[in-house]
Amino acid sequence: MLQFFQALMPRENKFFALFDRHARTLVEGALALRDLLEGGGAVPESCRRIIAHENEADLLAREVLQNVRRSFITPFDRGDIVGLIGQLDDAIDQMQKTAKAITLFEVSGFEPQMRQMGDIILRCAELTVEAVGLLGSMRQSAGRINAIAEEITRLEEQADELNDLGIKALFLKHRDGNAMAFIVGNEIYDHLEKVVDRFEDVANRISGIVIEQV
Repeated sequence: MLQFFQALMPRENKFFALFDRHARTLVEGALALRDLLEGGGAVPESCRRIIAHENEADLLAREVLQNVRRSFITPFDRGDIVGLIGQLDDAIDQMQKTAKAITLFEVSGFEPQMRQMGDIILRCAELTVEAVGLLGSMRQSAGRINAIAEEITRLEEQADELNDLGIKALFLKHRDGNAMAFIVGNEIYDHLEKVVDRFEDVANRISGIVIEQV
C-alpha cells in the first residue's frame, strides 16, 4: 500500500521537466518559422518541421494533464499548471496555423517586416525557455523571471509596430494592383502577430504564478 501512494506522490521535477521540454519545442518551431519566412524552396520543408514540432508539443501537453490528474500534490496550483501548459501549447498551435495559411495560399515570398516578426518570435521562444527553466527555483529567480516577462511585453509592442508598418507598406504596394496579394499578406501578418500575443500570454501566466508563490 505504501508503494502505491509513493507512486502517486508527485516529483516536482516531473512537471518542470515537461514544461521545459515543451518550451523547447517552441524554440524549434520558431526556428522553422523563421526559416519559412526566408521564402523560396525551403517553405514546404519548414512547414513540415513546424507541424512535426506541434505534434510533439501536443504529446507533452497531454502528459502534463495526465500527471495533474494522477498527482495528489502539485508544485503549484493545478489551475496554473493546466493554464500554463495550455498557453505554451497555444503558442506553437498558432505557429502551425501560420504555416497552414502559408501553405493554403501558396506563398513563397515574404515582406521584410514579416521576417523581422519571425526574429521577434524566435527571441520570445528563447526567453520563454529561460523563464520556464527558472520555475523550479522561482523564489530565488523571481527578479529574473519578471524581467523576462517585461522583455517579452516589449517585444510584443515591437511586433505590433512592425505589423502596422508592414500592413501599410503592403497597402501602398498593392493599392493599384493585386488586391488578393494584399488580403493574403494581411492574413499572414495577422497570424504572426497572434504568435507573439500567445508568448505574451505565457509570460503573464508565469508572472502570475510567481506572484502567488513568492
